[in-house]
Amino acid sequence: MPTILSHPAPILALGAGLGFRRISPRLLFAAMFFTIVPDFDVIGFKLGIAYADLFGHRGFSHSLFFALCCGTLGFWIAPVLRCRRITAFILFFIAVASHIALDAATSGGLGVAAFWPHSDTRYFFPWRPIRVSPLSLKAFFGARGVAVLTSELLWVWLPSAILALILRLSAKRGK
Repeated sequence: MPTILSHPAPILALGAGLGFRRISPRLLFAAMFFTIVPDFDVIGFKLGIAYADLFGHRGFSHSLFFALCCGTLGFWIAPVLRCRRITAFILFFIAVASHIALDAATSGGLGVAAFWPHSDTRYFFPWRPIRVSPLSLKAFFGARGVAVLTSELLWVWLPSAILALILRLSAKRGK
């Protein structure tokens, strides 16, 4: 999995590219939070839930169904976020879906149960350039952590920055 530092990058790019007129600050921060919500499943390790179980790491919470559920939550709390319901739905869905895509592009783990409940098979993309982050802090603060952050800069932050720039330039061109 990418780190919690990098999961928000795609949503941050949308916010930077589209601006606060389209994505309110409250909605942006809520959506950035939802980019890490799927990884709350690591609590299952402390509860004795095995990694490969449906409610284990990268299981149900890494499915497009879960992304739809989060989008629906966004729809209902949109007034609090000071935005249109459809905007909150789409951004929350994209937040979770981007998490799923980034995890499917990592070099380790068991894959993501993206199509649950239709299938509990775990998937990766054929090309997986993002180094998987260690789950322990001790392992993270070492050479492996540097390698992970370097790969995230290249494969998550750089494309996100390019997306933000393209969106910003497109918005200026449309004025």
